[in-house]
Amino acid sequence: MAIDAKLVDIIACPVCKGRLQLDRTHNELVCRFDRLAYPITENIPVLLESSARKLSSDELPA
Repeated sequence: MAIDAKLVDIIACPVCKGRLQLDRTHNELVCRFDRLAYPITENIPVLLESSARKLSSDELPA
């Protein structure tokens, strides 16, 4: 079972309140503005800044 697309549409980045993008390859929600990737664990997004990993420009999904 994958994360519901409707859920991705309504949740926001906890840092900037911007839109998150689903990265199915890495099973993460990505904030392009803050360059943060939030993990999805057992189909539950972990939206804690302390759990996010910083992304380089090369890692940002298209």
